[in-house]
Amino acid sequence: MKRAVVIGAGFGGLALAIRLQSAGVDTVLVEARDKPGGRAYYWEKDGFTFDAGPTVITAPEALEELWALSGHRMAEDVTLAPVNPFYRLNWIDGTNFDYSNDDTALAAEIAKLDPNDIAGYRRFLDYSAGVYREGYEKLGHVPFLDFGSMVKAAPDLARYQAWRSVYSMVSSFVKNEKLRQALSFHTLLVGGNPMTTSAIYALIHKLERDGGVWCAMGGTNRLVAGMVRLFERLGGVLRLGDPVAEIETLGERATAVVTQSGERFETDAVASNADLIHSYRDLLKTSRSAQRTAARLQKKRFSPSLFLVHFGIKGTWPGIPHHMILFGPRYKGLLEDIYDHGVLSQDFSLYLHHPTVTDPSLAPEGHSTFYALAPVPHLGKFPVDWNEIAPVLEKRILDEVGRRLIPDIHERIVCRFSYAPSDFRDDLHAHLGSAFSLEPILTQSAYFRAHNRDGSIPNLYFVGAGTHPGAGIPGVIGSAKATAALMLEQP
Repeated sequence: MKRAVVIGAGFGGLALAIRLQSAGVDTVLVEARDKPGGRAYYWEKDGFTFDAGPTVITAPEALEELWALSGHRMAEDVTLAPVNPFYRLNWIDGTNFDYSNDDTALAAEIAKLDPNDIAGYRRFLDYSAGVYREGYEKLGHVPFLDFGSMVKAAPDLARYQAWRSVYSMVSSFVKNEKLRQALSFHTLLVGGNPMTTSAIYALIHKLERDGGVWCAMGGTNRLVAGMVRLFERLGGVLRLGDPVAEIETLGERATAVVTQSGERFETDAVASNADLIHSYRDLLKTSRSAQRTAARLQKKRFSPSLFLVHFGIKGTWPGIPHHMILFGPRYKGLLEDIYDHGVLSQDFSLYLHHPTVTDPSLAPEGHSTFYALAPVPHLGKFPVDWNEIAPVLEKRILDEVGRRLIPDIHERIVCRFSYAPSDFRDDLHAHLGSAFSLEPILTQSAYFRAHNRDGSIPNLYFVGAGTHPGAGIPGVIGSAKATAALMLEQP
């Protein structure tokens, strides 16, 4: 393979393009939007820098590996800073729980909830380490192209009761309800319902404990920019602001990628980091096999969407940590409303991002940058006009942040804007406005996700949240490693 085209400059597409270019494959990376990053887009408004997300960086060694491929170090292009605590969890009764990998401090936090759960937490940690070995170290970078590969992995996954949910498994180790929420909410960061997502995803706890939680100075967008610099230094070509119109095929081969401007890139292989349904249904509209795959994928369960309120305010807030989870009055019931019933509830839980507590450069002097994120049903379950709903929900979310943390928040706001499920659909071609592609349940994991290589078009590949191992920065970086290995072995 001498030439490749990668569609979509999200983390997965960038990581794959870097791997291909590092291996000597002339790679063109085509991005529809005016900036790279995909879901890690950013805006600059009134002196504030707002990251679209993701904003929790874990497994930095997986990123470092991308630079090491060409004998470089990530520090040449990106500065990562540790975040501590990883998260502060807050409940409506005022309880705070600072979540970190400091064993002494964490034991003290658990003891505040229930000292009897300290021993149970340690057993959970052993369990998490086991599923980390099996689910991440062994399988996180391996493509599942046939059912036999799933069968081989099944005994080890069964040994860790993969059929159980994360919440169910956590509950077998600890009894305090707040601690159960603290140890199970992580699946929401990759689009999964803690009540139904496979217990294998408990590996996230071990991933964070070992590698820490980090942020990029200047924002997640600086990590994206660093990856772009690496790719272009290696000789790669990035094409921005020119959406792909079609992946041309001839027989059982992808032959070229055509953009809306009319640019045509002939290629030996195509890899898509774009939305799965958009890739198969729209970009491969002349391929009958692709249309069959699109119809099959559309029957699967997709993760919910998100509603984000970005706001810049007067004042600095050293008492509000970088990451907070503001739990609402319900946990299981709220999750059922979002994932099952398609209801926009009166109550909600929020993820609050406050990057200026770590990096004040993201706001004008004496000001702070925030976003508040609420999981909401995707457009397939809640098909409404978000132009009407967004202002109402935006105010409710800001009222809640004000009630719990910043009493005069409305008087302090300098600029604000929101990002809704319809924006995920329109800006990212995300099917149903889903923020994380396929929901990570057991029957949609590994072999049962979209394959890293298409089964009918052998030089067509996929990377990103919809493929194995799934969403989140470590997940899509892992998918790039798996996809690159397939592409580089192709004759």
